[in-house]
Amino acid sequence: MRLDGKVVVITGAGSGIGRASAERFAAEGAKVVCADIRGTAEDTAAAIVAAGHEATGVTTDVRSQADTERMAAHALDRYGRIDVLYANAGVPGVGSTAECDPELWDQVLAVNLTGVWLSMRAVLPRMIEQRSGSIITQSSTAGVIGIRGIAPYTAAKSAVIGLTKATAVEVGPHNVRVNAVAPGTSPTPLVTESFSTMVGSGGRRADEARTTLALEREQQRYPMRRFGTLDEIVSVALFLASDESSWVTGGVHVVDGGMTVS
Repeated sequence: MRLDGKVVVITGAGSGIGRASAERFAAEGAKVVCADIRGTAEDTAAAIVAAGHEATGVTTDVRSQADTERMAAHALDRYGRIDVLYANAGVPGVGSTAECDPELWDQVLAVNLTGVWLSMRAVLPRMIEQRSGSIITQSSTAGVIGIRGIAPYTAAKSAVIGLTKATAVEVGPHNVRVNAVAPGTSPTPLVTESFSTMVGSGGRRADEARTTLALEREQQRYPMRRFGTLDEIVSVALFLASDESSWVTGGVHVVDGGMTVS
């Protein structure tokens, strides 16, 4: 029960890392506010409640200031405080700097960067008021090193690291911590969609067999010769959400099986 009694808000909680973290955090005693742009947030919350834990869902578009403020208000109305924000919501962004469609560029940065900022902005006043809180932002190994063919995604995830560090300095005197998690490749819908588009032709998605082959080849880039599991990534976020990391802030916590150092 490492999060016993803590109120945790998780964006992008409808699937992938977001859903896995919502379920894990709830099992560790947290009261979880599941936020996602689709009704899947409510599905995640319902599954958590069915497992005997505490959760609520709220439909949230993190690109919207009104939505993120409503998300925070929902958490406060329901539970009276916000102890942790996991700003996890994200979308893939395939395309080179020279060829990326401007509309796609704007969409990726709106979700993956502005969405993180708006989510942080919505919860920070209460965290500062209560003089405690932990914010976890979702970056990526793409934000740490250059990766070919995903320029908008890389740009957004790099900027999340800068935002994380700047905010950690700003709110440290209020006993609020801000850290980034930078995962390598893991089996999520976002990853599969990205690889399918990258190996497809003319921006179209490839068939399942070609996508599977591309993913198998990608694993060989990792010194451990495998992708990370959702639980391995969530375990790092859990540490940052818990009081065990009470003197950890401004960090970029890479979870990638050694890929960025190989």
